[in-house]
Amino acid sequence: MQFHLNGFRPGDPAIAPAPAAALQGDRAEVDVLIVGAGPTGLTLAAQLAAFPEIRTRIVEQKPGRLTLGQADGIACRTVEMFQALGFAEKVLKEAYWVNEMTFWRPDPAAPARILRSGRVQDTEDGLSEFPHVILNQARVHDFFLEVMQNAPARLAPEYSRRVTGLAVAPEGSGSHPVSVTLAPTEGEGPTETLRARYVVGCDGARSAVRRAIGAELHGDAANQAWGVMDVLAVTDFPDLRLKTAVHSAAEGNLLIIPREGGYLARFYIELDKLSANERVADRAITVDRLIAAAQRILSPYRFEVKEVAWWSVYEIGQRLCDRFDNAGPDGDPPRVFIAGDACHTHSPKAGQGMNVSMQDAFNLGWKLIHVLTGRAAPELLRSYSAERRSVARELIDFDRELARMFSARPKTTAEGEGINPAAFQDYFLRHGRFTAGTATRYAPSALTGDGAHQALATGLTVGMRFHSAPVIRLADAKPMQLGHAGGADGRWRLYAFADAAAPDAPESRLAALCRFLAEAPASPLRRHTPAGADLDAVIDLRAVLQQPHRSLALAQLPPLLRPAKGRFGLTDYEKAFCPDPAQDIFDLRGIDRAQGCLVIARPDQHVAEVLPLDAHAALAAYFAGVLLPA
Repeated sequence: MQFHLNGFRPGDPAIAPAPAAALQGDRAEVDVLIVGAGPTGLTLAAQLAAFPEIRTRIVEQKPGRLTLGQADGIACRTVEMFQALGFAEKVLKEAYWVNEMTFWRPDPAAPARILRSGRVQDTEDGLSEFPHVILNQARVHDFFLEVMQNAPARLAPEYSRRVTGLAVAPEGSGSHPVSVTLAPTEGEGPTETLRARYVVGCDGARSAVRRAIGAELHGDAANQAWGVMDVLAVTDFPDLRLKTAVHSAAEGNLLIIPREGGYLARFYIELDKLSANERVADRAITVDRLIAAAQRILSPYRFEVKEVAWWSVYEIGQRLCDRFDNAGPDGDPPRVFIAGDACHTHSPKAGQGMNVSMQDAFNLGWKLIHVLTGRAAPELLRSYSAERRSVARELIDFDRELARMFSARPKTTAEGEGINPAAFQDYFLRHGRFTAGTATRYAPSALTGDGAHQALATGLTVGMRFHSAPVIRLADAKPMQLGHAGGADGRWRLYAFADAAAPDAPESRLAALCRFLAEAPASPLRRHTPAGADLDAVIDLRAVLQQPHRSLALAQLPPLLRPAKGRFGLTDYEKAFCPDPAQDIFDLRGIDRAQGCLVIARPDQHVAEVLPLDAHAALAAYFAGVLLPA
């Protein structure tokens, strides 16, 4: 975190100054209305709150902030997002870290008993600098709310407000074409109508916003009831503090997710099949029934519940919307979007619901910021539905197969019917990158290149998230992760991996790139940066040199890598990095040492393109296709 650029300011640097305009103004006319203050809505709100010039409101039908969450699994990729938002360390401090997973199946010699059949590492080495963790959803909400409150916009949810009407006027009828009616959730209170440029429905599976734009969830329920409970229990089952899948011969199956704090554990418990038209609510299932089912599945181990912190029952179902916005066939850009459970639902056992939903908002947030600040045309917003629906489709297919395998009766003999427990374990291992959230890959488009130069950086795949790696910052010799140099601030990143020449050598391709970016009329920095702004206000250049950090001096760097910024013209010393001798980033990410390369990373941290360092025209053409001239 950099601060003091425009003058010394005491106090907590995480609390940004709030412009007066951010704390006042007409609340009946907003740029963005976010409906729903769950993890999806808060992810979007946290991004928008950094831009006080964007007038944002977020409403929630519940009476207040969440105190006990339902979702709890946080994938590696999601922790990377939290790092960009500034609170990954807080999550890691409180959370349970999922290091290993165990698998239990019926004992072939005595099928009424269970035994451990496998134990595996939860995520492969090097997949992310962060672990897979478990933390109460309510605490994640708290961290988001803190970011929003400390941001320049001082944004906070408005509770007990629900949408009772939404209409979109024809394009061209005004700057705020979406009319929304809000009413109190319970009791009496004022009803208001506001107008918005954009509305984002993050309001769950029963989304009022989705209904208002005529979108529908399509799919089938699996007619399988499951229960879930967070419990404090005394047991002699040996794997209570490990993520554990248990298949019994005749009593059903369960999944154990240890919770933060050292004592609490979550149990997902298979219950009965439902008939074709039956709902789980018709069964009047009690928590005592869940406990009894868990005791039978874990037999012969003792399982005594001392306290139930929370419990629920649900039906497995995989459903998906055909579209994630209101864009019609007439070609007008979308004005209303849906995200998270509003447009895709599935079972919770893969731990993907909250994670994929927050990634929806992370994808949409920077695009709204670009359009509302004049950096990009409204057509950019079409890419949200195109990119995120394909990800949701993959999730639905994965979850359907996982749910089928989890609910299947295990084989107790080689010739018996059912699923082989080893196949179930193998499925988890083969899809580890998917469950970690690191497998998402956006298809080639105006935002994502075709990978023609992928061989220059084989470990930074075009379309996938920028895979961070250790580096040494040149100016102060600080060991750090390269990906942590940029936050969720709406900026693009240019990671220039230098060729073998010294940066001040005449033949240096890195130096030539810097001269082009600083001086050429076609430079995307000159073309897309507003007058009077720092040169990295829209596109942030960072360089990784091949030489050891002790063999280089700052004076050898091109001026663009030690730029003067802010009202005092202070030097930014944090633009250049060198390899960590223990883990050389050029080796880890397959960077061509002879040529080097340039990696374009989008504001949501996905790799947009890999280019040669001297592909100046291609670099300019890429940004000209996405951004407007300043």
